[in-house]
Amino acid sequence: MTEWDPAATALLRLLATTARGPRREGVFALWLTVRVTQDLLRDVPPSERAHRRRLQALEHRLSSLTIATPLRRALAAAVSQLGEPSPETAAQVLSQLAAPARDTAGVEAGEALAQAARAARATVRGAR
Repeated sequence: MTEWDPAATALLRLLATTARGPRREGVFALWLTVRVTQDLLRDVPPSERAHRRRLQALEHRLSSLTIATPLRRALAAAVSQLGEPSPETAAQVLSQLAAPARDTAGVEAGEALAQAARAARATVRGAR
């Protein structure tokens, strides 16, 4: 999987056009989470230590953002699930974030997460 795939790029575009506030911070939080999740889908995933450090950094960064409660809960669950680093977990996390993203950050954000989830599932199937 390439570093700047279509889902991450779509979230960046949305971030650039979203006004400051909780919605924008939610989009930023989603982008950060997508990036960490997609690293697990690479041909050579990060080492366990590198993943733990990146996950801790994500958790720390998310704690400082003002995010709508439903999305904050979904992101907390995602970080918890990502404690078990595997491509299958990554695909599941992306899929579970699509609905809260759509509800709190807008249709475009939800579609970006759904697109990322589809790509992740295809990567997992292709690896088998």
